[in-house]
Amino acid sequence: MIPVFDGHNDILFRILQAPENREAIWLTGEGKGHLDLPRMAAGGFWAGFFAIYMPSPHDPDADMDVLMDNPPYQVPLPAPLALAPSQAIAAELASQFLWMERSSGGRFRHVRTVAEIEAAKAAGAISGIMHMEGAEAIDPACDALYLWHAAGLRSLGPVWSRPTAFGHGVPFAFPSTPDTGPGLTDAGKRLVRVCNELRVMIDLSHLNLKGFEDVAKLSDAPLVATHSNAHAVTPSSRNLTDRQLDMIRESKGMVGLNFATVFLRPDGRRDPEMGWEAMLRHLDHLIGRLGEDHVGFGSDFDGATVPDGVVDVAGLPRLIEAMLAHGYGEAMVRKLAWDNWLGVLRRTWGA
Repeated sequence: MIPVFDGHNDILFRILQAPENREAIWLTGEGKGHLDLPRMAAGGFWAGFFAIYMPSPHDPDADMDVLMDNPPYQVPLPAPLALAPSQAIAAELASQFLWMERSSGGRFRHVRTVAEIEAAKAAGAISGIMHMEGAEAIDPACDALYLWHAAGLRSLGPVWSRPTAFGHGVPFAFPSTPDTGPGLTDAGKRLVRVCNELRVMIDLSHLNLKGFEDVAKLSDAPLVATHSNAHAVTPSSRNLTDRQLDMIRESKGMVGLNFATVFLRPDGRRDPEMGWEAMLRHLDHLIGRLGEDHVGFGSDFDGATVPDGVVDVAGLPRLIEAMLAHGYGEAMVRKLAWDNWLGVLRRTWGA
């Protein structure tokens, strides 16, 4: 089985919503959601970024679901989050992530380097990288980022979709461009510099166009969008324009294909009945623009509706089979599924 490295999942948020059921959610599988240890093993999921995501007091998901079933749409952005409650939620989610390692009986490891990922796989263990989706738990002076780095944080998105002290996310909108607001704040520019100093990967998924361009000007690291697709195929605000893809290619960066149907389907709908065509069209476009060494997977498992061909993490081998049948050779598929993520992490982390 070809191993898979995944750029984004939200299982920690699923555990946050029902912590009393965390053993069933994680260890044995409860028959819900997209991820758990048994299905990850069955699907060849060997490593991935696990997102610490701070929800808004009013969860916009219900509003989003209704709107995304009926494009065109523009989902109103939630209000910014305050620092103190965000820090409390982030700490709770990080604690759950560390519990996932402790409870796994050696089947799951919190990793901080590429060498640790490779060692975990050799030992038969799945690797988890601590990622923060939206930097609301980081103070504008970025002092907390040093603490989080010491705790193992190795990837950070300055924004989810709502604004933060650092910049502006794109709204969930279709059709729309990602050019939806101003660029990074002074604190956001400081955040880029500290991430570069600590070699924390900066995730550009969710960031608006001007913020993306600011990061590109300031950062000395590869540009990475962990879970984004091609705007030329699906004109969603969350997808990347060809100009953005060119900037990522020039930096020797990376894009992880987002499995969310609303960012895959040309009509922007949430409907999972779609077959493989849309996923393969996005992969074709991303590979054509970035090259086969700079594209991977960024599923958004447990955070989105995914195509009916995938269903959940155990369906990853079916996606691999579809890619092979599409004409991608096995060596290329191994790059897309595994090797490319390790490559960009070496270039970013240095180890």
